[in-house]
Amino acid sequence: MLDRQDILAVCPDIPVLVGEPMRRHTSFAIGGPADLMALPNSPAALAALLTLARRRETPVLLMGNGTNLLVSDRGVRGLVIKTHSGLSGLRRSGECEIVAGCGALLSELASAAARWGLSGLAFAHGIPGTVGGAVYMNAGAYGGEMSHVVRRTSYAGTTGQFGVLTGPAHEFSYRRSFFTGHRGAFALEITLTLTPGDPEAIRAETEALDERRRTSQPLALPSAGSVFKRPPDGHAAPLIEACGLKGARVGGATVSDKHAGFIVNNGGATCDDVRRLIEQIQERVRAETGVQLEPEIGLVGDFGAGGAARGGER
Repeated sequence: MLDRQDILAVCPDIPVLVGEPMRRHTSFAIGGPADLMALPNSPAALAALLTLARRRETPVLLMGNGTNLLVSDRGVRGLVIKTHSGLSGLRRSGECEIVAGCGALLSELASAAARWGLSGLAFAHGIPGTVGGAVYMNAGAYGGEMSHVVRRTSYAGTTGQFGVLTGPAHEFSYRRSFFTGHRGAFALEITLTLTPGDPEAIRAETEALDERRRTSQPLALPSAGSVFKRPPDGHAAPLIEACGLKGARVGGATVSDKHAGFIVNNGGATCDDVRRLIEQIQERVRAETGVQLEPEIGLVGDFGAGGAARGGER
């Protein structure tokens, strides 16, 4: 297993935190300590960390901004690599393309696209995650999704090799991609192809979608966004509401009164609180409607026997 000095010997210029509480790094404000957390400042540093961890047989969790994660109260064993801030570069490439680092925020990417008069990313402005995490799960909202705009992704593979995905090789489908099927492979840099448009019209569309979010979602409280994937022929929130579960509570975790698809942290919620509430929702909805809801958020960390950090990028 790695220790802090092992990492600094290879990457002396990056922050390395020991026993860092994951609640400081997730939008849920939930999660115990990470054994180690490293914040790489370049693709080369990220690749070096992955190679070192593999050589030392240390489990790795690669995370972006922690907006779609529920982290164990026991924390995360091994190494957490956080890409946001250190790998957040954005640059224009040609007339209609933007190249984004995996740690860039979707909101910053969408804002840059609007400034440059490029349309196609208004849907992404209010999604709080990183570009790498959005590619990982093919994030989307209001009819748009990453599969519509991503053209090329460079990545580090499971055995330390580097590769490039283009077009259909991303294997995008609903909340899935090449990366969900190849755990341990990590997006490094993403090229997006957009459409020329009027900056004012793009900003107006973005503001309209942001207003829809503000009026319909509990943005003032910690959460991980929509908890469940969309079931066949419908949406999770109406099913949860129809079962009378708005306001249902376990400890500090509550089904939002504003949007039944969200579980919010009302203060002091634990991972166990949220897990138990998720199970209650699944059981009630299955019993009353016959629909089995599948969680969309990623559950990671140490859950006792057999529990370890799950690789991936969220």
